[in-house]
Amino acid sequence: MSKHGKVLVAMSGGIDSTVTALMLHEQGYEVVGITMKTWDYASAGASKKETGCCNLDSFNDARAAAVHHGFPHFILDIRDEFGDFVINNFVDEYLAGRTPNPCVLCNTHIKWRALMKRADAMDCAFIATGHYGRIRVENDRGIISKGVDETKDQSYVLWGLDQDVIKRTLLPLGGYRKTEIRQMAFDFGYPELAKKAESYEICFVPDNDYRGFLKRKVDGLEERVNGGNFVLADGTIVGKHKGYPFYTIGQRKGLDIALGRPIFVTEIIPETNTVVLGDEVELNRSEMNVGGINLVKYDHLPEGMESVVKVRYKDKGTLAILYNSEDGLVKVHFYDQVKGIAPGQSAVFYEGDDVLGGGIIRR
Repeated sequence: MSKHGKVLVAMSGGIDSTVTALMLHEQGYEVVGITMKTWDYASAGASKKETGCCNLDSFNDARAAAVHHGFPHFILDIRDEFGDFVINNFVDEYLAGRTPNPCVLCNTHIKWRALMKRADAMDCAFIATGHYGRIRVENDRGIISKGVDETKDQSYVLWGLDQDVIKRTLLPLGGYRKTEIRQMAFDFGYPELAKKAESYEICFVPDNDYRGFLKRKVDGLEERVNGGNFVLADGTIVGKHKGYPFYTIGQRKGLDIALGRPIFVTEIIPETNTVVLGDEVELNRSEMNVGGINLVKYDHLPEGMESVVKVRYKDKGTLAILYNSEDGLVKVHFYDQVKGIAPGQSAVFYEGDDVLGGGIIRR
């Protein structure tokens, strides 16, 4: 019998998930490792070789660590579940003129649910991942909070988790800094892993070329959307673009247009295949609407509550007031102007270090 119970650990073969598994094993948990195959690179058509968490080397690294430390390891093929939901949403969002965050969607609807399903089948009391965040239970609610290392904190991508999932999740790395995790990997006997560079790519876009991915996934897309208008805020046409799905809010590089000053994408209008350009100051907004709300810390959002709101992963956050609306949206009024709010991205509400909840920014 283990000291703390049985835990199913998601192992990608990278440093964070490997140290997570070894740390829990050392603490006396009965660890079962599982590596999820989410994407088949052979069907991606990308020029770059497989990278990140879904390649054979990563699978072998995860299995080798498990075998060396004497706990079982399985590979779980969830390509069908992943592809139907995450990839279709990714394509649909860009075609709707929005900028999706597939990692949030995958965590919320695919990976954690897949882990829970297999944890139940294997009689595991807990699941664990290598995310930098912390979880506690108060007043029968599972609460997610920021990791100690704010430069690595990943609480932003966990806002969509349901209560039943949060209460059974362990995040052992949340109380450590990345430098400490690298030292642990070295101490566990994995010096190469300790030095391994991290991948920030979307797993199914290994070459970081989302435009190329869209063209491969949607037959005739390039021909259909090429030649739309670049316009200014007053409607003045200033040029032609390559198609609205191939641009994102705040983009400056790669516009292939010269107006004699720095110019940015400030709005995307898919209905007319229009991309609006403007000066950097025109990216500033003082309010936004957020839908698809999932509350974490409380079961309801107090009207007029103050919160620090992050509109992208590396955003430091901006103080705002939150208002509930009858249509199920949360209206966010910022105290200061916020630059580059992109519909489709996640907005996450914080109370101190705790995640109040989050949702998807609406057009």
